[in-house]
Amino acid sequence: MSVRIAEGTRAHAPFIAWVALAAARSHLPRGFWDHFIDRDQAACLEYLETLATTSRPHLFHHSAFLVAEVEGRPAAALCGYLEEELGYQALQSVDSEVDARLARPPEASRDGMARNAAFFTVVPQHRPGTWIVENVATRPEFRRRGLVSQLLEEVLKRGAARGAQIADIGVLIGNDPAELAYEKAGFRAVGEKRNPELLRSWGTPGIRLLRRPLP
Repeated sequence: MSVRIAEGTRAHAPFIAWVALAAARSHLPRGFWDHFIDRDQAACLEYLETLATTSRPHLFHHSAFLVAEVEGRPAAALCGYLEEELGYQALQSVDSEVDARLARPPEASRDGMARNAAFFTVVPQHRPGTWIVENVATRPEFRRRGLVSQLLEEVLKRGAARGAQIADIGVLIGNDPAELAYEKAGFRAVGEKRNPELLRSWGTPGIRLLRRPLP
C-alpha cells in the first residue's frame, strides 16, 4: 500500500468537506454541521467545500490540513493549528464570504449558531500556544490501516516545529475507538465538559479534552 502524506490543496476541498462533516458527526448520526445547515448532506458538503476554499485561511481551510493519500486517492485527513492564528476568530472572519458565494441570507448563520447553543457550552478551552488537532476522519474502506497514526505523527511534528509545547484534541464523549487511538499516540484525558441538553438533543453528554506534550 503506497501512502503519501500531502499538504491539503484546493483540489482536496471536496474530500476535506467530507472529512469535516464526518469528524463533526463522530459516532453520532448528526453533528455540528448537520445542525448548523439543517438541510441534507449535499447542502452540508457544499457549505464545507466553500468554507475550505475561502480567500483567508482558518481551521477548516484546505491549507490547515494534512491528507493521507493511498495510491493517489485521498483516504484520511486531519488539521493542526494554533488558535491565535486559525481559530474561531479567523473562521468568523470568512462567514460573510461563504454566505455571499452560496447566496445564503444573513440570518442563516445566526440561526445555525442558535441551534448549536448547547454544543458551544462544552467546547474546550486551550492554553495560549497550544497546537490543536481537529477534523480527524478516514474513509470507511481505508480504516484500520494506520493512516491516522501516520497523520498524527506528522501533524505533531509540525506543532513542535512551530514552538508548541503541548497538543490538544477534543473527543465527543462516547467515541471510545477514537479516544483509544489518541491515547496510543500519547494523549491523555485532562478534563471534560458536559451539558444535559446536548445529551438530549445530540446523544452525547459533551466533549472530553485530551492532551500530550510535544515533541
